[in-house]
Amino acid sequence: MAEKRKLIQYANGPSLEEINGTVDVPKDKGFFKTLLAYSGPGALVAVGYMDPGNWSTSITGGQNFQYLLMSVILLSSLIAMLLQYMAAKLGIVSKMDLAQAIRARTSRSLGIVLWILTEFAIMATDIAEVIGGAIALYLLFNIPLVIAVFITVGDVLVLLLLTKIGFRKIEAIVVCLILVILFVFVYQVALSDPNWGAAFAGLVPTGKTFATHPTIGGQSPLQGALGIIGATVMPHNLYLHSAISQTRKVDHADEKSVAQNVRFSAWDSNIQLTAAFFVNALLLIMGVAVFKSGAVKDPSFFGLYQALSDTSTLSNGVLIAVAKSGILSTLFAVALLASGQNSTITGTLSGQVIMEGFVHMKMPLWLRRLVTRLLSVIPVLICVMLTSGKSSIDEHVALNDLMNNSQVFLAFALPFSMLPLLLMTDSATEMGKKFKNAIWIKGFGWFSVLALTGLNLYGLPDQIKAFYGDGITAAQSTQADIIAWVLIVAVVALLVWTLVDMHKGNERLKTELASEHVSSTYEHLAKLSREAGSEAEFDKEAVAER
Repeated sequence: MAEKRKLIQYANGPSLEEINGTVDVPKDKGFFKTLLAYSGPGALVAVGYMDPGNWSTSITGGQNFQYLLMSVILLSSLIAMLLQYMAAKLGIVSKMDLAQAIRARTSRSLGIVLWILTEFAIMATDIAEVIGGAIALYLLFNIPLVIAVFITVGDVLVLLLLTKIGFRKIEAIVVCLILVILFVFVYQVALSDPNWGAAFAGLVPTGKTFATHPTIGGQSPLQGALGIIGATVMPHNLYLHSAISQTRKVDHADEKSVAQNVRFSAWDSNIQLTAAFFVNALLLIMGVAVFKSGAVKDPSFFGLYQALSDTSTLSNGVLIAVAKSGILSTLFAVALLASGQNSTITGTLSGQVIMEGFVHMKMPLWLRRLVTRLLSVIPVLICVMLTSGKSSIDEHVALNDLMNNSQVFLAFALPFSMLPLLLMTDSATEMGKKFKNAIWIKGFGWFSVLALTGLNLYGLPDQIKAFYGDGITAAQSTQADIIAWVLIVAVVALLVWTLVDMHKGNERLKTELASEHVSSTYEHLAKLSREAGSEAEFDKEAVAER
């Protein structure tokens, strides 16, 4: 019993307490030296915007619609920069991560619901990482898929090692892996000699960008755009950034120190997300310029790997000459493996943030990773075993469909992180007059949140239909529409519950601040958080469970 108590503990302290405020930052130094000290958290966040889930959507979009969807990648990246800026600012100014801040203002039951919902979203992204990592191991070392899937569980040992070397070194490793991914795609696109004029023209959205026709490869421009948006903006990144932005030491009694932290965190985030934009843009350009139009019949990782070694699918003589050596396909698999390892680190930290924030539970990072990875492995193993007796194409398609269909959970979870984040950073009570959102940020923020929520819910019926496969009947289509609308109503009802609870929490905060004259908003928020759950309650529940 004592041993179990050590593994699962009550947590209601600073966000990611082991690394909170552990990184020194210079004062009154030059811009670049100061920026270097703040650089790192943005890289961990940017990883989520270039994970394996983004790859097939961007490449398929290029194959089907040329450079038309470049503007969608740009818009998604700009929205991501805005949301991540607000998440980092919330963490720095309030000294609470997004999960803690929401929990301090909402009921216990809603906190549990939001925790479960966000856990499903993290597991959905983890499924993409399992599939990407297993396929990379299979392609590089010819390891059977079932064994490769189990090997991906072993990355918990990598994480255990990383936790011993310090957070600053973890940031450096993540940056190096991002540079590997960026190099691979820059190299391959450079060899393809794309039409840069058409690529830059595609950055401007037109009426065709979100059109429902034509349908190419079973996909309309709107569906392609929704796929890119859904794979780009992920809820766990907002929770993560609000926590790791607090790793830098800051004197909260000094407004200038807080302002410096906010400013350089924004620079760090925007620089790293710009790199993520280039990776996703290069993936789309690969779909257009590296391969012949319509040549990629299998958009799965297997199909892309094979296409990069098949001279009949490539667009020019230089690519064909290099492909004969096998370097194009090998580099693709290396980048895929690097992407999966990067996501291992960020996914685990995100999970810890939401668990501590919403339900005040804490476990070692290695155990957290082991549990979530084993849960994510189950559907992948089932998929591999069910298709083991079929053709390799059927197996590839099934894994690709599982990865894409798992992303449906992101459509549920995203509004419950974006809306509270926007409400709290818009409030002078929460952030103070100096750090609340400026009018233009508030305007673009509401546009982005409403647009993303609307597009996710609008695309939900098609996502549900994708579970039925390509040969969907009229009856199944109707059934999928009914399921989608039930889910949409449930999401809207839960959003209303969240907003009502948030409003009540904010009104209570205003009243109590005015009556008690506390020295800072944070002190009162910390009090609310402590009242939201107590260690005695946790102990009682833990004993009952044991």
